[in-house]
Amino acid sequence: MIKLKTRDEIARIRDSCHLLAETFKELKKIVAEGITTGELDKFARSYIESHGGKPAFLGYMNYPATLCVSINEEVIHGIPGKRRLKKGDIVSLDLGINLKGYYSDAAITLPIGDVPERKRELMRVTEEALYRGIEAAKLGGRVSDISLAVFNHAKKYDFGVVRQYCGHGVGFAPHEDPQIPNYPNTGPNPRLKEGLVIAIEPMINEGTWEVKVLNDGWTVVTADGKPSAHFEHTIAITSDGTEILTLME
Repeated sequence: MIKLKTRDEIARIRDSCHLLAETFKELKKIVAEGITTGELDKFARSYIESHGGKPAFLGYMNYPATLCVSINEEVIHGIPGKRRLKKGDIVSLDLGINLKGYYSDAAITLPIGDVPERKRELMRVTEEALYRGIEAAKLGGRVSDISLAVFNHAKKYDFGVVRQYCGHGVGFAPHEDPQIPNYPNTGPNPRLKEGLVIAIEPMINEGTWEVKVLNDGWTVVTADGKPSAHFEHTIAITSDGTEILTLME
């Protein structure tokens, strides 16, 4: 069931989103060659909790960490640990926050030092696809408008669009209805109504769109071992237009 939000509820979700954006701003300062993914996770948890929030992913469906940290061919749900970032890596950080019962969700992909041009293009196109999707998310439109905008932009560059995972509603819980696929499909296609809060999150691969899950039960990787990028914003559909709630400005 899709749960539309009131203006007051969107304001509270916005507060959660602002804390998430501030957490990302601080994380970006320390993402560098040599740091471990576990150190990033520890920093994120400390920052969130010191500002009155709770990590939304920690313990959710038994996920063991605050951040999802996915490197190179890892698409999503990479578990932080002892692995160190290396020059030439690209790293995706996915984070959710529960602030006084209101949830936010966003993701960014960052380069570690100089990375190959194709990886840079992959990151650029994935972020552009996110904004194409946001531009298509208009009051009175449908979910399929978002899906088509994301897919068409990625396919211009012959990148693979992940199909097994998608965006979603957010606000009262980490994941809510509706699902927001990143490709055209024949599934549910609800109208975008006032009060809808959703997370749009293209997951775009350099090669095939197909993925598999590693033995840890969480980490999703590309089936061909080629790199993947992930960008995500939480947005609200309002009578005043579409608002990106997790902007870092």
